[in-house]
Amino acid sequence: MTVAAEEPSHQKPLTDNDIIRLAQYHHCQTSLSLPPYLLSPTSHDPLLAYLKSRSSLPSPSKPVSEYAIALLSLISLSPTTPSLSSLLASLLIAYTQIFPKIPSDSDSLKTIQLFGTLLRYLHVKEIKSVVDSILSGVSRVISVDDAQLFDLLPVCFDLLRREAKASEIDYVNSVIDRVLTCEWEKGFVTKMVSLAKELTFVDKGRKSELLEKVFLGVKCIDLQDLPSLVYQLLVLASKGFCKREVIGGVVCFFGSKAESRVASVLRQIEGTVLLHVNFAVKQDPSLGQEVVALVKSDLRAFNHFTVAVLFSVARVRKFGENSLGVLRTALLSAYNDYRLSKDCKWLPDELKEESLLHAKLVEKSLLRAVSECKYGREHVFPSVIQFGFMLLESVEEGRSNESGGSSGVLGIEKLSIQILGTLFEVHDMTRNEIIEQCKFRILSLKCAKSKPILRLLGYLVQRYSLIMLDYVHHLKELLDYFTFMEGNISCFLVSAIIPLIKFSRDLQDYTILVIRKAMFRREDTVRVSATKVIIELILAEKQAKKDSSFTLQDSSSQASSSQHNEVSCTVRGNLFTELNGLLQRCLYQQAKVKEVVYDGLVKLVLIDPSSGAHVLDFLMPHFLRFFRQDIDFQLGITSCIKVEGGKFIIEEPLDRLLFCISWILLLQQHNNSDRPSDATWPCFGFALTQENEQAGRNVSHEVYSSTLLKVRNFLLGKKLGDIVGLSQDTVSASLEEDKRTSYCLIILGIVQVLLNYIITDLEKQPEGKKGEIEKDIVDLVDLYESLEKEAGKSKQSNIGKRVRFSSRSKSDDTGVGFVSINEEREQVPFLSTSSIYQLFLIAFKLHSSKSACNLSGSQDDSQSSSAKTEKSISGVLSFTLHVCIGHIRSSLCMKEENPLKPLVYGDMIVLGPPLMKVVYLLKPGPLVVTGQTNKENKGRKVAEGRKQCLHLALLSLKELLSIYSSGSGLTGLLEDLLAVPASDDAILEECSEASKIEDPRVKNIEIFMEKIMKPMITDLIAQNSNDVEILCDIVLMLGSTLPDKFKQRHGSWAHEIFRSCETSNTTVAKSVLKLAISFTTSPGDLCIAVEVAKELQNVIGLDKSDTSQVSESYMIVNQSTSASITSCILQLVDSAIGDMDWGTKKLKNLYVASQKNIHLNHDDESTFLIALEEALYAMAESTVRILSSFVLMNLKDSQAAQFLRLAVKFYKQLAQIVKQRIAPKGCKQTLPSLKFQKLVELTCKSLTVPLYPFLAEMQKEQQESVSSNSKGIINKIRQENKCIPDLIFQIEDYERYLIQLSKVTKLNLLRHAKRSTARDFKIIEDAEAPAGGEDGGNQEETETQNNNVGGNEDGLGEESEDDREQASRDLHSDKAIAAEANDVEEEEKGEEEDEEEEEGSGLSRPKKIAKKSSVVEDSDEDSVTF
Repeated sequence: MTVAAEEPSHQKPLTDNDIIRLAQYHHCQTSLSLPPYLLSPTSHDPLLAYLKSRSSLPSPSKPVSEYAIALLSLISLSPTTPSLSSLLASLLIAYTQIFPKIPSDSDSLKTIQLFGTLLRYLHVKEIKSVVDSILSGVSRVISVDDAQLFDLLPVCFDLLRREAKASEIDYVNSVIDRVLTCEWEKGFVTKMVSLAKELTFVDKGRKSELLEKVFLGVKCIDLQDLPSLVYQLLVLASKGFCKREVIGGVVCFFGSKAESRVASVLRQIEGTVLLHVNFAVKQDPSLGQEVVALVKSDLRAFNHFTVAVLFSVARVRKFGENSLGVLRTALLSAYNDYRLSKDCKWLPDELKEESLLHAKLVEKSLLRAVSECKYGREHVFPSVIQFGFMLLESVEEGRSNESGGSSGVLGIEKLSIQILGTLFEVHDMTRNEIIEQCKFRILSLKCAKSKPILRLLGYLVQRYSLIMLDYVHHLKELLDYFTFMEGNISCFLVSAIIPLIKFSRDLQDYTILVIRKAMFRREDTVRVSATKVIIELILAEKQAKKDSSFTLQDSSSQASSSQHNEVSCTVRGNLFTELNGLLQRCLYQQAKVKEVVYDGLVKLVLIDPSSGAHVLDFLMPHFLRFFRQDIDFQLGITSCIKVEGGKFIIEEPLDRLLFCISWILLLQQHNNSDRPSDATWPCFGFALTQENEQAGRNVSHEVYSSTLLKVRNFLLGKKLGDIVGLSQDTVSASLEEDKRTSYCLIILGIVQVLLNYIITDLEKQPEGKKGEIEKDIVDLVDLYESLEKEAGKSKQSNIGKRVRFSSRSKSDDTGVGFVSINEEREQVPFLSTSSIYQLFLIAFKLHSSKSACNLSGSQDDSQSSSAKTEKSISGVLSFTLHVCIGHIRSSLCMKEENPLKPLVYGDMIVLGPPLMKVVYLLKPGPLVVTGQTNKENKGRKVAEGRKQCLHLALLSLKELLSIYSSGSGLTGLLEDLLAVPASDDAILEECSEASKIEDPRVKNIEIFMEKIMKPMITDLIAQNSNDVEILCDIVLMLGSTLPDKFKQRHGSWAHEIFRSCETSNTTVAKSVLKLAISFTTSPGDLCIAVEVAKELQNVIGLDKSDTSQVSESYMIVNQSTSASITSCILQLVDSAIGDMDWGTKKLKNLYVASQKNIHLNHDDESTFLIALEEALYAMAESTVRILSSFVLMNLKDSQAAQFLRLAVKFYKQLAQIVKQRIAPKGCKQTLPSLKFQKLVELTCKSLTVPLYPFLAEMQKEQQESVSSNSKGIINKIRQENKCIPDLIFQIEDYERYLIQLSKVTKLNLLRHAKRSTARDFKIIEDAEAPAGGEDGGNQEETETQNNNVGGNEDGLGEESEDDREQASRDLHSDKAIAAEANDVEEEEKGEEEDEEEEEGSGLSRPKKIAKKSSVVEDSDEDSVTF
C-alpha cells in the first residue's frame, strides 16, 4: 500500500510540520515510498522557504535542525533521484546562508554531519557551489562553533579529486589558496588545525603556508584553549604534516610571542604543553628526533621553552643523552663563539655584540627554564639535575671562568651551580638526589673533575646552611673517605662544610674524630691534609667568635623545629686548647706539616690577637730545642736536616718557625692595648690568671726577642762554615754538597726573616740607631749573596729561589678552592711588601750618599768610598729586585680569603714608584755616574750587573701592571708612576691631547704610554736592548683595553718605528712588528703583514743574485732579522687560519638556517650572514697574499716545514668555504659573490700556480742535503715529505669543490688554475737516491714503486711506506675527480651522492678516465688541459 493510493489524485502542498511527521512516519515504515510532491521540482522553493521562516523564529536552533534533518532523512530514501539531488544541493546552500542566523550548537552539528553523509550524491558543479557558499562565510567565523560548516570541506575536496580531472584539482588548490589568503579569526585557526590532518593531498608549500597562518593566529587564541590546540598540532605532526615546522612553530610561539600573556597562567599552560610533548614523543619517537634536530640545525633557534622541551624530551629513555647533549653543545658553542669573537679583530663590532647577546640569551633561557620548573613541570626535575652535573663535569680546571667577566656572562661553572642551586632551593624532592649525586661524583671522579662538584657543595652549604642540616649524615659518609682521597680533595671537602659546623656540634665532633684518625696514617699527604683541616677548624671557630653576629636569618630558608636545638649549639669552648695535643703531634711530623702549623698560627693571631701569647707559650718548648738559652748561643741548624733515602732532607723548617714567631711578635706590638683574652685559657693543664698571663706573656716575648737579636748578631760577618761548624761525619762528596745546599736554604730563609723583622721594626727605632740598623741590613744582604754563591746558585737562574716559599716541594695542584687550605701553592714569602719598599728606599739612600761623596772629599778617599758604596748599592738593589719579582708573582697564587694576604702583600701599588725610579736610574745613558775604573773587565761586569737589574726592574713593573690591569687600581698605579721624575730636576711634559680624554683610566694609560713607554722604547731600540720586548708587552697589555682609535694611533707609531729603525737585534724586530700588527685595526694589520712579507721576499728570495742585505722600505728587515720576522708573520698566519676555521663553522650554521628558513626574521639573518661572509673572504684574501710571498722565498728547515703545514690548513679551510657555497639538494643555488670569485682567482694565480715550483725547489735542495748521509737531515726531510702529499691532496680537494660549484653555477671558477701533471706527488724528474747503507735499501723500493705506478720519472729516494700509501690513495682520489668533472648525471643526484660516487669510481672505473673531457675552459695564459 502506497501513500499515493490513500490520498486523492490532486496533491496539496506539504507544510513544514507535515514534512516532519512524514519523516517520522517513514522512519517507522521504511518500505513506504516518497510522496509525489517531494519529487516535483515545483516543491523546492516552498520547502526552502519553510527553512528560512524557521530561522527567523526567536529560538531557531531546534526548529531549523528538526526540519532540516526531517527533510534530509526523506531525501536519503532516494538520493539518486535527480529532483531530490537538486533539492539536496539547494537545501545545503540555503542552510549555509541561514547558518550565521542560528546558534551553533549540537543540533546544528548533527545537521551538518547528516549533510556530510549525502554529499556524494551531488554533482561536481553542485559541490563547487556548496564549497563557494561555505567559503563566503569565512569572515563571519569567530568561535570554533561558527566554523562547523567547514567540516564539509574535506569531503567536498575528496569528491572533487576523485574525478581525477586537472580542472577539479586546480579548483581544489584554488580553494585552499582562498582559505590561506583570507583573514583567520581564532575560531577558524582552531578549526583549520583540526581539519589539516584530513588535507593530506596538499603540497608541502601550502602546508607550510597553512602552518604559518596558524602560528600567526595562535596569539589570539584563549589561554585555556592553547593546550588542546598544541595537542592537535602534535597529532598533526605525528601524521607527517611538516613535523619540523610544527615543532619550530610551537617552540617559537611559547618562547617569544606568548610573552605578552598573563605570566602565571602562561607558565601553568606551558607545563601542560610540555606534558603533551612528552606524551607525543613517547607515541611517535620521530617527533623527538625533530626536536633535537631543530636545535642541532641552528643553535641560534634557542629560548627558554626550547630548553624546557629538551628537558621534557630527555625523560623519554631513547632521547635522554641525545637531547641533553644537544643542549650542552648549544651552551658550549655559544660560549666558544663569544670567547673567540670578543678578541677577533677582523670581525665587525656588530657581530661581536651579537655573539655576546646570544651567549647571554642562552644563559637566561636555561636559568628561566629551571626557575619555572615549579609550575607543573615536576617530570623534568631528573633531566635538570642530570644536565647540571653534566655541565659541571665539562668544566676544565683553570678555564672555568674564562667566558665570564665584566661582560655579564656567567661562565659554565657558575651557571651550572646556579641551576642546581635554584632547583635545590625551590624543590624539596630534588635535594636528596643532588646531595647523593655530589657524594657519588666526589668519590668517583678524578681530582680535576671533582673540584667543581665540591664548589657546588660549598655553595649549597654556605647559602642554604639550615636546609643542609637535614643532610649532615651524607656529609659524615663523605668524611669517612677522608684518608682515601687525594690530599687537596680532602681539604676541599672540609673547607666546603666548615660553614655548617657552626650550626652542628655533631658534625664538628665527627670531623675532629676523622682528623685524629688521619693523623696516625702513614701517608705524608694524608697527615698534611689533616693538619690543614685542624688549622682551618681553629680559625673558623675564632672567626665565628670574632663576628658573633650570625643569626638564623643568615640562611635564605627557615629551619625546621627539630633543627633549632641543633642550631643553638654553636661552636663550643676553645678548639685551640682542645686540639693542643694534635698540634703538638704535628710538631714532630715532617717539614711540610710543620710549615702548615707555623703559617696557621700566624693566621690565628691575625684573627684573634689575644691568642698571641698562648701561641708563643705553645711554641716555646719546641723553639728551645734549637735555640738553647743556658749555654753560649749556637744556632741549632745541624739538627734541622737528616739523611733519608740516600740524600739530605730538611726535617725542621727553622726559617718558617722564625717567620711565625717574628710576625707574632710584631703583631703583639701593635695590639698591646687590646682587650684581655677570653677569660682564662686552660693551657697546658693549668689556668692563668690575668696577672700571671701578662707576666708570662712578657717573659716569652723577651725570650723570643732576645733570641732573634742573638741570631742576627751571630750571623753578621759569618760564613757558612762559621755558622754550621765543623762536621765530624765523613760522607761522600755528593752528600756533602747536598748537605751544604740544605744548610744554605735554611740560612737564606732565616736571613730574609731577620730582614723582614728588622725593617718592619725600623720605623720605631730612634734616628740615632737607624743608621746602624741600615748598615746591618746591608751586611745581611751581603751575607745572603755570599751564601748563594757558596751554594752554587747563580743570580741569573735562581730568581724564584731568592724568595723561598713555605713548601719546598712543588705542588701538583693548580686548582682554585674556597679557602686558603685548599692551595699548596699559597706559599707565603718571608718579606712583606712594606719591607721590600723599605729596601728600595735604603738603596736610594745609598745611591744619594754615593753621589754626595763623589761631589765632596779627596779623590783617593772618594774612589775608595765610591767603590764600596757602589758594591753595596749593587748588592741591595739586585737582592731587592730578585725578591720583588718573586713577591709579585707569588701574590697571584694566594686567595683573597687568606688572612696572611693583607699582612704580607698589602697594597702592592706602593712598589710601583720605586720600580719606576730604578728603571730611570739604570736606563742606558748618562743619567747615573758610576765612577771611573781602570779595569775594562770590571767595567764590563758593572755594565752587565746594571743591565741585569734593569731587566729585573722592567720585569717586575710588567708583573705589577699585569696584576692591576683588569681592576680599578690601575688608574692610581699609573698616576703614581707618572709622578716619578726621570731625574731629580726632570718634569714630564703635559700631553695636551691626552689631557682632554674624559675617562680617567684611558687618560692615564694614554699619558703613560706617550710620556714614558714610547720614549723608553725608542731609547732601548737605539741601545739594541732585549728589554724592548718587555716594554712592548707592557704596551700591548695596557693598550688592549683602549678604544680602537687610540689603538690605531699606537699601531701607526709602532709601524713607523718598524719602518725607520735600523737594528740587527732579532728580539727588537719581532717585538716591534708584533706591536704594530696587534694595535693596527683590521684589515690594516694583515696589510702590514703583506707589505713586510713582500720585503722579506726581496731579502731572502729564491733568486739569491737578486736579493739585498737590507730592505729599502723597512730598514729593520735585513739578513739578521729575517728569520725572526718570518717566524712572527707565520704565527700571524696560523692565528688567522684558526679564526677562519671558527668563521667557516659559524658561516655553515648560518647557511643551514638560511636554506631551511628556520628564522622568521630573515632580514637580520641575511645581514649577519653577508657581513660575516665579507669579513671572512677579506681575511682569506690577505692570507693568500702573505703566503704567496713565502712561496717565492728561500725558506730553510723548520720555517719551510711550518709554511707547508700552514698551507695544508689553509687549503683545507678554502675547501670548506667552497663546499658551503654549493647548495644541498632541494635548495636554491645562489651565485657566488664577486668577493668570492676574486678570492678564488687570486688563490689560483698567486698561490697554487707558484706552489709547485716551490715544492720542486725544496725537494731539489733536500736531495742535495741527503748526499751528506746525515741522519738528522734525512729524518727532517722525511717529516717535510709527509706534508707534501697532504698539501697536494688538499689543493685538489679544494679544486674538486670548485669544479662542482662551476657546474651548478655555470661560472668558470678554474680558468686561472693550473693542475699538476704529476699524479703521485713526485715532482722532481731526475732525483737520485743515495747509495749505500740504509739509503741504498730504499732505492730499490723507490724504483719498484715507480715501475708499478706506471713509469713515472719523478722519484723520491727517501719516501716512506706511509707516503706511498698516501700517494696511492690520493692517486685514486684524483682519478675520481677527473671522472666526476664530466659526469653530469651523477652531479645532479646531489652533493652527498657525488662524494659517494667519487669514492667508488676511482677504484671501479679507471679505464673511463681517459675518455673524459675537460669541464673547465683553459685560460688565455694556460694551455694545459685538465
